[in-house]
Amino acid sequence: MEWLIHCGEEGQVRIPLEIYEELKAGAYALSEWTMSAETEAALLFDEAVDIDLVRRVIEEGYAPDLTDIEIEEIGRDPFLVAYALANAESHVIVTTERSKPKAQRKNRKVPDVARQFDIRPCTAFEFGRELGFRTDWRLHVQRHRN
Repeated sequence: MEWLIHCGEEGQVRIPLEIYEELKAGAYALSEWTMSAETEAALLFDEAVDIDLVRRVIEEGYAPDLTDIEIEEIGRDPFLVAYALANAESHVIVTTERSKPKAQRKNRKVPDVARQFDIRPCTAFEFGRELGFRTDWRLHVQRHRN
């Protein structure tokens, strides 16, 4: 987790407020970890979401006629996609969801919706590899700072 905070401090990782709140409130292993002020300061994305992009993601990525219940079941995933859509050429979505290309409406998965908008999704493993995660990352950082 310290490596993730380091990446946030370096500006390589950000978590949108809506997703961060979901992590804090959920029964996830990360929930307790997200409670620290250090984590929040390092990782919280400080931009506001474009609500028009959220609407677009819902209408084009899921369905234009979702019921209130379906929208509730989708949760905050459209916010995640909308943040990335605002800068699709440089933002990547890290997700544990597996693609289900044939899923429809509320059952669509983040990787499939992201790809529809030309946003690259990646797994946590790909994310770690691309950012150069190493078990001795602290040593590596110290060498590059000296």
